Amino acid sequence: MIYVGIDIAKLNHFAAAMSSDGKILIEPFKFLNDADGFQLLISTINQFDRDDIIIGLESTAHYGDNLVRYLVAESYKVCILNPLQTSNMRKNNIRKTKTDKVDACIICKTLMMQDNPRFVSFYDLDIMDLKNLGRFRQKTLKQRTRLKIQLTSYVDEVFPELQYFFKSGLHQKSVYALLKEAPSPKEIASMHMTHMAHLLKVTSHGHFDKDTAQRLRVLAQKSVGVSDSSLSIQVTHAIYQIELLDSQLEKIDTEMTEIMKFHDSVIMTIPGIGYVNGGMILGEIGDIHRFSSPNKLLAFAGLDPSVYQSGNFQAKKTRMSKRGSKVLRYALVNAAHNVVKNNATFKAYYAAKISEGRSHYNALGHCAGKLVRIIWKIMTSNVVFNLE
Repeated sequence: MIYVGIDIAKLNHFAAAMSSDGKILIEPFKFLNDADGFQLLISTINQFDRDDIIIGLESTAHYGDNLVRYLVAESYKVCILNPLQTSNMRKNNIRKTKTDKVDACIICKTLMMQDNPRFVSFYDLDIMDLKNLGRFRQKTLKQRTRLKIQLTSYVDEVFPELQYFFKSGLHQKSVYALLKEAPSPKEIASMHMTHMAHLLKVTSHGHFDKDTAQRLRVLAQKSVGVSDSSLSIQVTHAIYQIELLDSQLEKIDTEMTEIMKFHDSVIMTIPGIGYVNGGMILGEIGDIHRFSSPNKLLAFAGLDPSVYQSGNFQAKKTRMSKRGSKVLRYALVNAAHNVVKNNATFKAYYAAKISEGRSHYNALGHCAGKLVRIIWKIMTSNVVFNLE
């Protein structure tokens, strides 16, 4: 076999090739992280039979993603290595040397040590997309939450009575539509009654009628809020930003749903796990065979109990460690909440934990741990698991 090691960087990559007996076939060379650079790599290694080539590179953030996609599309066997493996190989060198050229050769040697290397497939690329989309979704949700908190504080100054007027609070389409047109009590009080009633009726799908509009006008006339143009601008801009984030989240969910429908994963056979939650779980787990037991997957999600021991003392009750992937932990707890509502076995398990005096989230954490074991089992065996 021919082993090609690639050291990934932001602008330039270094590649080298070795034979199975450790002989350097291609001295380390530099190529750019662009189309010409990728072509240079292909033309250099094309002197060997493609079926005999194994290409390896470290998992280094996003800098190598484009190259991996390119090589997989060109039907090369690509293996992504854990940086800890190459780090251990580097420590075996007598001289403490670290350069891009040396690292390319070290990656080659690390590839040789792999007993059963797992090559990147098109399925893995879709899983990478799910991981990126899931993490971007979490960031977008946090941005929207911050904006909603800001909007609430603005309205507290402009029209403090408004959030108590609507039972569902400020954050609904009807209130947003109203505030975009009239972001202050003075403007709401001066709105034409017919227009206000129509606006509320259309945006609420008939839930709010003319009587609601009349009571709202009276409330606006009596409001103690401040009619400040600067605050009005902040109110309208916050709403526009929230609506923009809403549309982005909708596009993310649509894309994740399409990927999940295409692959039809066995994880979707668990009642209560939807396409978005399932996509986030799959994206964070990646290759399930990385985890030799469900306990390791549980630890990766940070749902395992922390350990506290000192001398003869051993704590019997501890909090979850909350280490590992925050996104996976969020998705699993959210999925557990839905599974509890959709499955009798989980509902009984949740009720048992509540009866022990545990809080809602503590009980959900235990349900999420139980769910992890089921997910590990059905994904490693690739069969539908019956929860009943």
